[in-house]
Parts: sequence; structure tokens; C-alpha cells
Amino acid sequence: MTGWGELSQAAEAAGLRVRGGFLCEPADAVPDCRDGRPARTLVLLGNAGAGLWERFAVAPEFGDGGAQPLDRWSRRVIEALAGELDAAALFPFEGPPYHPFQRWARRAEPLWPSPLGILIHPRYGLWHGYRGALTFARPVAAMPSREELPNPCESCAEKPCLEACPVGAFTQGRYEVRRCVNHIVSPGGEDCMALSCPARRACPIGKDYLYGAEQSRFHMSAFLASRRRGMAVSDG
Repeated sequence: MTGWGELSQAAEAAGLRVRGGFLCEPADAVPDCRDGRPARTLVLLGNAGAGLWERFAVAPEFGDGGAQPLDRWSRRVIEALAGELDAAALFPFEGPPYHPFQRWARRAEPLWPSPLGILIHPRYGLWHGYRGALTFARPVAAMPSREELPNPCESCAEKPCLEACPVGAFTQGRYEVRRCVNHIVSPGGEDCMALSCPARRACPIGKDYLYGAEQSRFHMSAFLASRRRGMAVSDG
């Protein structure tokens, strides 16, 4: 039987971090395993800080010029883990329909929507993500219970994240996508491209997990490409 320690070690060796898990219930909408058995346990895999980047940046997908290199790397690595651990792999980029990864994440870890709309973690702040999940047709031995930590935004009176954007793209509960994208593609947006979103950087939580310059530029370029495609579609 796969144990939590074995699973964590295997994930870390692959450049990933175990981001919590839970015993599946019908309301979680976790699909059956590949052999048709019901999924009993779901374990999320992702990143916090630069650990994933150090492994991905030397992977063949990073430099082969193909589309969606991080998604392809994630699929290769996580499917290999699934094979080693007798599990099934699920991904947030599969769809439509898409798996409810944000809902699963909040089941597995202490997460809350930040004023920017990104899920904030009390330790990692806004510098984390989910690359996939493993499902098991059995319980995972020694799986810890969900960590209970307070929402850091509730005690943050100043909300510096809402004041840091140079073009005011963020207000409480609203994100002006076009204003953000127009700034990033302008000469004044180089700081955002090189160091990541200043509103995100203004959050005092998780400073030890900030992305480096190369990782920031990669993620900002991917964000910009996806948003510009969406805007083009919506504009007709």
C-alpha cells in the first residue's frame, strides 16, 4: 500500500510538491480510476516557490519549441508517478469539461480567494500552483488531516495588493483584464514581465516563495498569450 511518505518523496524527486489530499466523497466529482474502480483518495500535486522551475527549466519540453511546455512536462512527470504508484493522473488543463481543481484544492489545504481573485495560502501566499492530481482506488496510508490555518487576508487591513498595480487593474472583487494586458504589452509593462505582477508581489505573505526572474517571465508570457487569445475571441 502506498504511504504518504513514499508519495511525498516520489513527488519531490520529480520536482513537485504534495499539496494535500482527501478521501473522496460523491460531491467531490472525482472520476473513477482507469480500471473502473471508484477513486477512494485524491492527492494534489503542484508547486510552491521555485522548486518546480529548477527541474522544468532543464527538461526537454522547456526548450523544444512546442506549445504548452509546462503542461506537457506536467503530464509526462505525473503520469510516470501514477504508473509507479498504481494511481490514475488528472490534470487541470484537461477539458472541457474541466476538473474542479480549485474546489479540490480548498478541500485539501487552507486556501481562500484573495482580493486579487487568486487563491492565497497562509504559508505560500500567492506563489503556488497545481499541476495535477493522483487518484487511488484505496486509502493512502498515514495521510495527514487537512492543515487548519487562518485566512491571512482577514487580518490584512491595508490590502497593499489592491494599491500596487500601476494602472489600477484591481479593485475589491473586480479585475480589469484589458487594462492589465494593455499595460503589460506597453514599454511600461517591462517590470511586470521581468518580476511578475506588482499587485501579487505587494502581498506580505509568502515572500520566501517569490518566483525568480526567468520563471516570472515565463508565467507572464503564458498569461499574456492566453489573455490576448481570449480577448480576441470575445471581440469577434
